[in-house]
Amino acid sequence: MTFGAGGSTLEATREAVEALAAQTDVPLAPHISCMAQSEEMLQRILTAYREMGVSRLVVLRGDRPEGLSGPGPFQYANELVAYIRREFGEYFHIEVACYPEFHPESESPQSELYYFKQKVAAGANGAVTQYFYNADSYFSFVDECQRLAIDVPITPGIMPITNYRQLSRFSSMCGAEIPRWIQRRLQGYGDDGASIRAFGLDVVTSLCERLLDGGAPGLHIYTLNRANASFLLWQRLRAHSQ
Repeated sequence: MTFGAGGSTLEATREAVEALAAQTDVPLAPHISCMAQSEEMLQRILTAYREMGVSRLVVLRGDRPEGLSGPGPFQYANELVAYIRREFGEYFHIEVACYPEFHPESESPQSELYYFKQKVAAGANGAVTQYFYNADSYFSFVDECQRLAIDVPITPGIMPITNYRQLSRFSSMCGAEIPRWIQRRLQGYGDDGASIRAFGLDVVTSLCERLLDGGAPGLHIYTLNRANASFLLWQRLRAHSQ
């Protein structure tokens, strides 16, 4: 359950989690962001999640929603992870973000690893990566983490390809690289949406198969509210595993 879409606040996420928890037994994992207005707000929301039986969290620094100014109670994700551990012990399974390529604000690959290790040291149980299309970047990142004794599961983030312009815009903002050969093919399809989706499904399926065959602990699919693309990818991967 993502937080902050369109400038919303954590309260809207809590309300959505509450509604889903009442309708399904599917485990839910709400995002928690440093952009909460106060520790009291975080305490209230996290207590509500515990009372609902929600036990998984994705803890992020996040971007400040529109209309809010000044710092929140925490500046960085490791501080928020430490707060949750201090207030709620080991109740929550906490996953954080990491970047096999580079976060746009990181000074260097070494600083990226340093910040990730801080989040793990604060109490994170695992991590989800930013999306990428080069499997070698993931495997290289995992190797670097192991050398630094970062031993939590690192789940690759997967972005289905359905719209080239949207993907290009997202990638430029978050630092994800689109390999040149993929860019050229997508550009060549122009406005042919069906061909873009078919090509994208082939590319992402192949990426997922390589990641899983190489030992990735699972996949985290960024759906962007496009259930069909995720469903088709799941069907392909299911066929591959049989």
